[in-house]
Amino acid sequence: MGNQSLPQMSLAFASLGSGSKGNATLVRCQQTQILIDCGFSIKETEKRLERLETCAENLAAILVTHEHGDHISGVGPLARKYKLPVFLSYGTMQSGRPGELPHVELISGDEPFTIGDIAVHPYPVPHDAREPVQFVFSNGQQRFAILTDTGHITPHIIRMLDGCDGLFLECNHDVEMLTNGSYPQQLKQRVGGQFGHLNNQQSADLLRQIDCTRLQHLVAAHISDKNNTVEYAQEALAEVFACLPNEIKIADQEKGLTWHSLN
Repeated sequence: MGNQSLPQMSLAFASLGSGSKGNATLVRCQQTQILIDCGFSIKETEKRLERLETCAENLAAILVTHEHGDHISGVGPLARKYKLPVFLSYGTMQSGRPGELPHVELISGDEPFTIGDIAVHPYPVPHDAREPVQFVFSNGQQRFAILTDTGHITPHIIRMLDGCDGLFLECNHDVEMLTNGSYPQQLKQRVGGQFGHLNNQQSADLLRQIDCTRLQHLVAAHISDKNNTVEYAQEALAEVFACLPNEIKIADQEKGLTWHSLN
């Protein structure tokens, strides 16, 4: 699961940053680049795009998973500045959080669509938002899936992620750290509940239930800086594959993740 060069035809992905302070993921194939979520200011987003050797002018669209601020706060400002279409569910739109948008495309949690060279398949997830979705992307040969902001694993999630070539997977918290941590009890129950966030062991259990024979890149994402450690997340996922923990890649809050391509 090493970093690869970026062939023009391959499906590739990168992260501007992942965590409770802001999230944004890039997917690219040929001439099409898509941004998934944007929880950063315009200035910060532009800086992080430049770090990945791209820019907002190269974006074909913004996709939104749900209306929580760490995923949507920067969507409206970026879309308005660069006149970008925004794809989001009806529930997310009705939350009022996106604000005024130049071009809205409403999506369903079970209907695939295409943006340029990339096929997009949304799927519903259990999270405490109006109509949250996550996404699987394909170029007809490889599949890259994102799963964060999910409280528990459903049979449909397993079907959607089965046999993917790349996976961006939430490892939000360690159960013991959350239980013994400083969060108020109500927040602990929300984060660890059925509509909260996946813990390390839940994500490891998911990997045991899907076909991982094609998996080239596994990235642990949305790691809490208060209720988890990178080491705990890596150890939990590495145990599934009997590999070294440092073979599990990390989408960092500040550094994000460099471009990775699927062969």
